[in-house]
Amino acid sequence: MTRPLIAILRGLRPDEAELMTDALIDAGITLIEVPLNSPDPLQSIARMRKRAGDRAIIGAGTVLDVAAVQALKQIGAQMVVSPNCNPDVIAATKAAGMASYPGVQTATECFTAIDHGADGLKFFPAGLVGTEGLRALKAVLPAEIPTYAVGGVNPNNMRDWLAAGVTGFGIGSSLYKPGKSVTDVALAASQTVSAYDAAIC
Repeated sequence: MTRPLIAILRGLRPDEAELMTDALIDAGITLIEVPLNSPDPLQSIARMRKRAGDRAIIGAGTVLDVAAVQALKQIGAQMVVSPNCNPDVIAATKAAGMASYPGVQTATECFTAIDHGADGLKFFPAGLVGTEGLRALKAVLPAEIPTYAVGGVNPNNMRDWLAAGVTGFGIGSSLYKPGKSVTDVALAASQTVSAYDAAIC
């Protein structure tokens, strides 16, 4: 089962990559991103791709330009997540055969992203959009476009977001912070998965 939960491992070091990959997959999270403002992110992503094989989709976050997209293509990354809506990044991502999740807030950004081939929309920071803002935007967005709430999301508020129509979540600091042990990340991942499964019932 592939849950629409994206683990955001901002600050991950390459030496943590393999064990964190195993912990997340074992807990049931199979969409994983390493933001490019992490230490040696390309090395971490390459290690995670090798470790995960076909068990997970591994990619990068905080992707801001086409040059970064090309570098990710070279190491076999599978998805590109951005904090903003850059049509050039979206188009380059799709041309490289990767999934594209640009950051949006407004209707204009949403439809710009969709028109350029985005696979899903990342509402970031989700707290600024709010559940009522998302509900209003969902009324005009194509029903088949996945939506992800990112920023301020945790196991305690998933049910509210799902009720507003969100598809899934990007989970960052409540899941991983630099210095957090693999054991603690595994526990947080299990709690996140359990909260999501309970919320969709």
